[in-house]
Amino acid sequence: MPEATNVLLVYPRFTQPSFWRNLDMARVLGARCMAPPLGLVTVAAMLPATWKPRLLDCNVEDLTADALGWADLVFVSGMLPQRPEALRVIAMAQAAGKVVVMGGPDVSSSPDAYAIADFRVVGEAEGVIDSFVAAWEGGARKGLFTAPETKPDVTTTPVPRFDLLKLKHYLFVGVQYSRGCPFTCEFCDIIELYGRVPRAKGTAQMLAELDALYELGYRGHVDFVDDNLIGNKKAVKAFLPHLIAWQKERGHPFQFSTEASLNLADDPLLLSLLSDAGFFLVFIGIESPDDEVLRSTLKKQNTKRNIAESVHRIYAAGLLVIAGFIIGFDNERPDVGEAMAELIEAAALPVASLGLLFALPDTQLSRRLEREGRLFPLTSEMFKHGDQTGAGLNFTTLRSRAEVLRGYRDVYARIYAPKAFFARVRRVVSLVKGRQPDGEAAPIDPRQLAADLARLFRLLFKITVRHPGTAVHLWPLVLRGLNGRLETIEPLMVMALFYVHLGPFARQVTKEISEQIADIEAGRWVDPHVPAPPPALAAAG
Repeated sequence: MPEATNVLLVYPRFTQPSFWRNLDMARVLGARCMAPPLGLVTVAAMLPATWKPRLLDCNVEDLTADALGWADLVFVSGMLPQRPEALRVIAMAQAAGKVVVMGGPDVSSSPDAYAIADFRVVGEAEGVIDSFVAAWEGGARKGLFTAPETKPDVTTTPVPRFDLLKLKHYLFVGVQYSRGCPFTCEFCDIIELYGRVPRAKGTAQMLAELDALYELGYRGHVDFVDDNLIGNKKAVKAFLPHLIAWQKERGHPFQFSTEASLNLADDPLLLSLLSDAGFFLVFIGIESPDDEVLRSTLKKQNTKRNIAESVHRIYAAGLLVIAGFIIGFDNERPDVGEAMAELIEAAALPVASLGLLFALPDTQLSRRLEREGRLFPLTSEMFKHGDQTGAGLNFTTLRSRAEVLRGYRDVYARIYAPKAFFARVRRVVSLVKGRQPDGEAAPIDPRQLAADLARLFRLLFKITVRHPGTAVHLWPLVLRGLNGRLETIEPLMVMALFYVHLGPFARQVTKEISEQIADIEAGRWVDPHVPAPPPALAAAG
């Protein structure tokens, strides 16, 4: 019988400030961070039965010498913003004499960045994990394993090892129904990593994952982490009635969120099914208010439509919307920031993820910019700002860089001013239909209502103490909601929770962007692709 192998699965920290690293929201609700690493607990389920996995999420606890001492193998996985921490974890583990296996999306896009790892696993684990295990048990201690070009069949993916998670430390938990997206957005790395043909799990398989969470005693928010849940509409429409029945049989233990494309608004049946299944929140990439920009970046599914009206149709089905926007495309107009802010107001989007365009490794965009001689080398300096809120524009812009940054800064400051933010929340409360699972009038549970109200007032107290300037906007809104429909409490809570983080974060972003603009105007920032002027000319200037 093969000897047992102790595997420590390590998820590196997110250290930089980020739109999505909402620690304030997590802490208000008694959690340590937002969500656990679904990829690592999925890989843990693929390991041989004789192997003993443990998970260590560095966003929840520290990586210690004792933890490393237990391990025979150290698995590390992470995304691009985690790269500096992932490299630090690798070095720390190797210094302790451990063999390190690096996998996940960043090494799949940039394998050379992790040359120090003993093993690198490139691509989806289902297509390569068996080869790695055979090599390890055969005595190999270094190697590069690349998954086949043919994407794996996710109906063979086992139920993730949710039992390895310390669930109480997380604000929500993720599951995955499908991989891949049918669209061709130039800036997106999802189609490069997971392909353009969405692959969905079977109904029994997906419900078994939810059963596993339910049996562990977990209740509350579950995020379907699919990059586009409706990429295969036929499959998801066939699955959702079973999810509705599963929820009803268990008293609706979960509330779901996900990501989808804007054409969700065009399908009333799909919207109804999502609402009945318990979905309350959807992230949608809108990117730009300009059809010409959308066409140039191959986001054609968002063109030839009234975007604000599309968002309102989703609200009318009972789902909240968080939208993604990007500034920095080549053919943007100078007034793009103003147009973007106006769309956010018209659509009543309290929470909008605003990013500077970043050419991710191995995308259509990065390849084009490299051909054009405009792509910057990826450096550690780019990681200090976290996500694209401050680390974008890693290329020579066609418009004045300072002009692009000014438009971005101004829209950020405008939409996250307290008065503007809470005005949009008021509109959302009036637009979102009260969700009634299964299409029935949901009876009010007095105990649940009391718990919701208690959470709401704890939140209000903390916001008032930490951010007294927002209290003048928040309290009238809440009191108005409590005097109206009881079902408005949930969207109020969700949106108010976001502002705990986004209010201060927006001020930080506007400050950092102002500093970047000042550096450009003072000549302290130099585009690496623009030749420096001759010394005499520079001195004269």
